[in-house]
Amino acid sequence: MEDILKINYEKYKLENGLEVILYQEKSLPLVAANIWYKVGSSNETKNKTGYAHLFEHMMFQGSQNIGKQLHFKYIQEAGGSLNGSTSLDRTNYYETVPSNFLELILWLESDRMGFFLPALTQDKLDNQIDVVKNERRQRYENAPYGLAHELITSNFYPENHPYSWPTIGWMRDIESMTLNDVKEFFTKFYTPNNATLVVGGDFEIDEAKDLIEKYFGEIPAGKLPEKIQVEDFILKENIYLVHKDNVQLPRIYLNWKTVNSFTENDAVLDVLSYVLSGSKTSRLYKNLVFEKELAQNITAYQYSAKLSGMFSIIATAKPRVTLDQIKDEIFLRLEEIFTNGATESEIEKAKNNAKASFIFSMQNLANLTNQLNEYNYFLNEPNSFLFDLNRYQKVTAEQVKQAALEFLQKPYLELRVVPQNSLEG
Repeated sequence: MEDILKINYEKYKLENGLEVILYQEKSLPLVAANIWYKVGSSNETKNKTGYAHLFEHMMFQGSQNIGKQLHFKYIQEAGGSLNGSTSLDRTNYYETVPSNFLELILWLESDRMGFFLPALTQDKLDNQIDVVKNERRQRYENAPYGLAHELITSNFYPENHPYSWPTIGWMRDIESMTLNDVKEFFTKFYTPNNATLVVGGDFEIDEAKDLIEKYFGEIPAGKLPEKIQVEDFILKENIYLVHKDNVQLPRIYLNWKTVNSFTENDAVLDVLSYVLSGSKTSRLYKNLVFEKELAQNITAYQYSAKLSGMFSIIATAKPRVTLDQIKDEIFLRLEEIFTNGATESEIEKAKNNAKASFIFSMQNLANLTNQLNEYNYFLNEPNSFLFDLNRYQKVTAEQVKQAALEFLQKPYLELRVVPQNSLEG
């Protein structure tokens, strides 16, 4: 197992500060590029939200040497795949292509890093603002339960906390974006010394280094953005929210403040979430969905990020079942954990699931290169697969019990999303 999870890589920096990680793996004739910019929605400020997500769209609208939408055209014609994503803490762009197209993907990524602004126009910005506004309407305002997450985060985190606004941004902020604001945001964050490029797959090391220097070396470094400063906080009392929505079945969300990514108890809480809802025999699923048929579905998970973490339990009620009934059953199951903990069998099942997930994820080159970037970002060590897995393999039943006692007995935020005509609240 250790041999499987041991990744040989080379890490170095260009003179302009671009961090490069090379991982050579020649079992398949594929090569992947994955670039992380150290900018996410947490780098935005109140009344100026949604910029990192906007750039997930704008970076495909062409740069000085690449016309609008040609990024997609070039990659797809090469038989490859591509995408981008935005989170609280980072934005990433990635491509996987046949190995003879390595130069193509490096050129594409470098052109939008170094030569994006000359091609930025008001028309392109207006077009993508409309796209993002429509995306927000489809995924948030007009989607069942679509506003739940932002209702939770905007009430869970203190005002002005960088996790208190949605990654997509508030609609009013999206509508008020200006060309100058967008240019300033790009200049501040999309610099080589604020990014890490991972190249993985079937390539020659010396050739890749020459191409990376050729395409990225001339891009000037920028002034590194200031580190985000946040004060820690606690929920002093329970927060109760009710939101009426165009839904058929009521849903309850329970949320507790927990720990940051890769810190103590992060993996322990992941294991706890599996014990509660990770399989059909898990505590919450077996009791609420299968045996008592109170819930249509139920899930528990630990979401950890750079600046904070949250443990959530979400359950959708079956027809004619109240959310009070579901909540009571959830807390009865939690009380069992508080009192008796989890069984060794449950812990072992969670560990086996974690191990299987690790092995499965490493079969995909795009996933693997992205994981190298994630480990480098959070741990400054790309080869952290074994360390990460061992976090789970070392979890004990006693640790799971203690983590449940420490975090899930504290005040929490409860959101209820109910049908428009519901009397429940």
